[in-house]
Amino acid sequence: MKSEIIKKKKENLKLKPNLEDYDKTYKTFDWKKAEKELDWFAKGRINAAYNAIDRHVKTARKNKVALYWENEAGDKKEYSFWQLSALSNKFANLLKKYDVQKGERVFIFLPRIPELYTSFLGILKTGAIAGTMFQAFGPSGLFDRLSISGARFLMTNREMSARVYKIKDKLPRLEKIIIVDDKPRHSFEIDYRTQMKKASDQFKVAQMDPEDFAFELFTSGTTGKPKGVMHEHYAILQEHMTSKWVLDIHDEDILWCTADPGWVTGIGYTILGVWSAGASEVVFNGKFDPARWYEILQNYKVTVWYTAPTAIRMLMKAGDDLVKKYDLSNLRHLASVGEPLNPEPIRWGMKVFGLPFHDNWWQTETGGICIANYLKMDIKLGSMGKPIPGVIVEIVDDKGNVLGPNKEGNLALKPGFAGIMKTIWRRPAKYKSYFITPVIKQGSRQRRGSYFEDGMASHERGAQRRAEWYISGDLAYKDKDGYFWFIGRADDVIKTAGERVGPFEVESALVDSGKVVEAGVIGKPDPERGEIIKAFCVLKPGVAPSESLKQELSDFVKKHLAGHAYPKEIEFIPSLPKTRSGKIMRRVLKAKELGLPIGDTSTLEEY
Repeated sequence: MKSEIIKKKKENLKLKPNLEDYDKTYKTFDWKKAEKELDWFAKGRINAAYNAIDRHVKTARKNKVALYWENEAGDKKEYSFWQLSALSNKFANLLKKYDVQKGERVFIFLPRIPELYTSFLGILKTGAIAGTMFQAFGPSGLFDRLSISGARFLMTNREMSARVYKIKDKLPRLEKIIIVDDKPRHSFEIDYRTQMKKASDQFKVAQMDPEDFAFELFTSGTTGKPKGVMHEHYAILQEHMTSKWVLDIHDEDILWCTADPGWVTGIGYTILGVWSAGASEVVFNGKFDPARWYEILQNYKVTVWYTAPTAIRMLMKAGDDLVKKYDLSNLRHLASVGEPLNPEPIRWGMKVFGLPFHDNWWQTETGGICIANYLKMDIKLGSMGKPIPGVIVEIVDDKGNVLGPNKEGNLALKPGFAGIMKTIWRRPAKYKSYFITPVIKQGSRQRRGSYFEDGMASHERGAQRRAEWYISGDLAYKDKDGYFWFIGRADDVIKTAGERVGPFEVESALVDSGKVVEAGVIGKPDPERGEIIKAFCVLKPGVAPSESLKQELSDFVKKHLAGHAYPKEIEFIPSLPKTRSGKIMRRVLKAKELGLPIGDTSTLEEY
């Protein structure tokens, strides 16, 4: 389909954008020069938590509210940068009292309460490695992460600890459990409240090498155990710069990032990057409810809102009239991440907020936003946008050769940017599998560059720098103007009657029909065509499912997308399986359809 463009006009902007001239910044940007944005210790040492919070205590931001917190019951708290610094210092002292060492893993299993944020910062201050886990995890998901990481300490509350104790006997390395809201019941439990009262609010922050590990996040695959993605303290540089470029954070902004710190957006853009840029932010610990969300936007006078496509589509489903009941005039910038954003929610944002949602792309493995639609740049609806300064992105074939405009291939990034993962925990072979080098021609023979020779496994950083491309696992294409367009995960792409079809474009067409709020599309084996397209659709309120509607939707996609790219089968379902970050899990839909094992479901909302 022909791309629809939202033209940007300078007079519509309330503040001068931080990224005023994208093309000039992209051409001249240098990560080493950008390091001046952060505070450094002697001999090139750094600490991400110090940069996020402590450095502001020495400035006029000392007493500025850094965190506005509210829970489902309506309880509210505020914390200044100074208070967050003092509380995280106390927690760092608590950990040092129990001899936590640099490089040890300290994991957090908590709802979005203030202690989650202060403990994460305190862990980094000691030089230990922080790990976060979704509050929805069951015993199996917890066991995988705690056993693989070898975590020695775990922070949780009494209610959630019940799930931990179902597996505690199988975790010999887990020595201490810090309970935030109750007295100890076992000898290995630590009374958080008592110890925090005793702890000093002064702490000498560990001065880390930029490449030292800061935090570990686990991502799920189709098969096998989840993998531990390791990020270093230096990753805060990319999170800081993209908070300024993509989220356009200014000192007077109040940001609401709706992400849970159990996944990377909640770390990069609630704990590290946004606070490093000096903004105030809102955290809501409660279930999704459209009216409540609008209340938060209104009551806290949120200016920058960073959320997920799933949430936007659910707000659409609640209707336009609800929005009109609230004063959302303080909003000036909307952004989205998690699952690619269909055009319809962007149009809806323009209609009800007077602002478009700006989609962006990145992964747990990249540590920060890598491709984005920027405040001052025209939006091509459905596009991921353009690469951030300092990151080179191309579309390459399976041999690592760069493809031209409008050619479908692997979305690939040049290694070496600030946020890219350092390794996969204790899985060097898995880590190496993310990188490829182009085929080098030598006379009539070809050989692959030997960047991963024997002996390199323990030197992942060196291997990474020598590698030509980081392969994201996503398929995409780049248009003649340099905008990138998502097609689908490499293992999601459908091959029907000799044609390749990306599920996302079919899903977007279904949503554009006006009768579908969201859709998940898979390829289903077919003896004649190889695969046929099957769509699972969640209908808008008031739309009745019927056989005639299935035909109507198929015809709509055929007419508006392509004659071969329409769903031959449609199934109406009440909801789609999604991760808590909002990604539609097409592999789960496919596995259920074909009666295959679903694989790791520990990060899914619906399981």
